[in-house]
Formats: sequence, structure tokens, C-alpha cells
Amino acid sequence: MMTIHPHHPARVLLLAACTLFLLPLSGAHAQATPPQQTKPVPPPPDEAGPTTDNGSIVLKKKKEADEPTPAPAAPAAPKVKNPNGDTYSLRIDVPIVNIDANVILDKTHQFVPGLKANNFLVLEDGVPQTITSVRVAQTPITAVMLLEFAANSYYLINDMRNASYYFFRSLRPDDYVAVMTYDLKTHILTDFTNNKDTIAQSLQSLIIPGFSDTNLFDALYETLDRCSRIEGRKYIILIGSGRDTFSKLTLDKILAKVKSSTNTTIFTIGTGALINEMYGGRGGMNGAIANLDYLQAQNQLNTFAAMTGGMSFNPVFQGALPDVFAQINDSIRNEYVLTYRPTNNKNDGSYRKVKVLLVDNEGHPLRMQDEKGHPQKYSIIARDGYNAKLPVE
Repeated sequence: MMTIHPHHPARVLLLAACTLFLLPLSGAHAQATPPQQTKPVPPPPDEAGPTTDNGSIVLKKKKEADEPTPAPAAPAAPKVKNPNGDTYSLRIDVPIVNIDANVILDKTHQFVPGLKANNFLVLEDGVPQTITSVRVAQTPITAVMLLEFAANSYYLINDMRNASYYFFRSLRPDDYVAVMTYDLKTHILTDFTNNKDTIAQSLQSLIIPGFSDTNLFDALYETLDRCSRIEGRKYIILIGSGRDTFSKLTLDKILAKVKSSTNTTIFTIGTGALINEMYGGRGGMNGAIANLDYLQAQNQLNTFAAMTGGMSFNPVFQGALPDVFAQINDSIRNEYVLTYRPTNNKNDGSYRKVKVLLVDNEGHPLRMQDEKGHPQKYSIIARDGYNAKLPVE
């Protein structure tokens, strides 16, 4: 066996030949078996190197991508302005009538509660009206004490003082009262106030009258005119003899004023009943004339009260005054307010006659009885009409 030295030239040639023989085999193997792919290892971060560019495509977050695309908002309605910035309004005037009605038992003078809308029948100029609502009002009062204070008779002044004193005692803390007197002129002692001390001082000042004339018509006209400037329901407590001596107004004019006054109820308390009982009925011409004047004066007071839905009293004795003012308080603090739309809806300013009746379910006059079955008579106190509105200009 021949031994070849590692550095012999023949050994070098042999190694070169082996190398040439292995190169084709390695290439064929590379074509038959694809090389295994390896995951490239990123180079270590270099703080000093350039910033990485993530490209121009930005993916939304999952939450944002899942949200539905909102629908496009509707275009806003264009705002239309009136020319020159003017403001215009449409007004529909539907007439509504409120009637204050009081139902009182004739025997006990008590207020009758519990009545419903179907128990009332309202006739306007004889035509039945449809009542839309009925409610009971219990509110503080706004009243004027109109007192006759004239130098004609001590008895008349004494009756007036007693009656005004009892009305003063019936006042409540939230009542507003004004005090006025009349003789030849009208005098305002105190304006509307709820201070009872002020009212008491004005009544205590009635000591010496100035004139003997009693201008009732002028005083009542002025009082109604002042009350018309106050909103809400008002009351006039007229305490006097009912005589008129020197007024500028006639009876027809004051009756027209009373008829046209709205939301004002007059209660009258006549003075001098005892004197008329003692001396008015005596024989002779003077006694007959005095009695006739007294009856006419009382009839005027009754007319003022009836036209406005109030009550008229003519107490003979002082002991009847507490009952008189108890009836007045029951009337003005407890009353039914009837609301209806008139069938005659014309705004012509005409006067409409109104009558309030009580009926049962069948339309017959309502009958009342006490617990023992005895029939009870009652009275309906309500104004007898109103003036329609004037046309809107």
C-alpha cells in the first residue's frame, strides 16, 4: 500500500477531484428538497437608529369598526321671519259665562251643599244652556261697606253703627274691606285693607255727621265704578235707609249702572225699621206719606240686591243682626260657580236675561226634604243677567 504524504502533490489533486464530484450531488439535492424557511430574527434595537415607518395604512380599533355608521341628519327647517321683525298672533274669542249662584234654605238660611251640574238649569233669554262645570267657591271676600251717615235721625245712625259693627266682627284675617260713607257727598274713610284695627278706627270716627242729605244714587254709582277697577268678585254691603234726597243721577240711571256692573254683588241692610213700625203706620196724611217713602226706599234696596244676586234685609231689632250677617257670610263664602258657553255667541254688547233653576234627573223642579221627610223650601240667589262683550275692534 502506497502512503501519500499530506503535502504530496498527488494528495492535493485527489482532494480537488473529490470536491468536483460532490458539487453536482449537492445541487441536485437542493432542487429535490426545498430549503426550510426560517423566521428572520429582527436585529437588536438600536436607540441611535432611524424611527420605524409603519406605513400609510392605519387600521381602526375594533370598537370603532363594529359601530354602525350613523344615518345622516335631516336638514334643519329653514327659519322664516316676519317682515320687519313684526309679531303676529291669531286670537279666537270663545265666550264663556260664569254665574255665581247660592242655594239657601228659607227656614234655616243654610247653604245647600252637594248639588251637581245636572241639578242646575240655566236659561239665557229663555233658552236652556249646557253647563260645562259646577264648583263650590270658598274664598276670602273683597267688600266695601257703604254706610249712610247723615244728620237726619239718631235712630238711623244707631242702626247703621250696630249693623256695621256686626259685619266687622264677621270679618276674617284674609278679607279685604274698604269703608265709605255718604251724605251730600261720598267720603272714603279707608281703602281696601285686611288690617282690622284700621277698619275699627274708621268706624269709631263716625260721631258727628256733616249734612242731612242722603245722595244714595250718586254714592252707589261711585262705589260701583271703583269696584269695576278691581279684579275678581266684589261685594258691597250697603247699610242705610234707602232714601235718596239730592242725587244728580235718576233711579233709571243708577239701575242701568247696577245692571251693567259685573262681578259685583250688593247686600242691603235697611235702617229705621223699628221707627217705621212705631210711627210710620199712624193715621193722618203725614203718617201715610212717611210710610210710603219708607216702602219706596226699601223697594229700591231690594231691587239693587236682586239685580246683582245679593240679598236684602230689613231687621227690626238689633238681635236679628247676628243671623243677618251669618246668612251673608254663608252666601259670599259658599256659593256655586256655574260655567257655560252661551248659545248666543254674538259679541254685540246686549243684555242677556239669566234665570237659574234647580231640577231633578227627569227635568222637573227639584224638591228638598229634611231627615224626617218634611219638604224644605229653598231660594236660589243669582244675578238676573249680564252684558255680552262688545265686538273686538
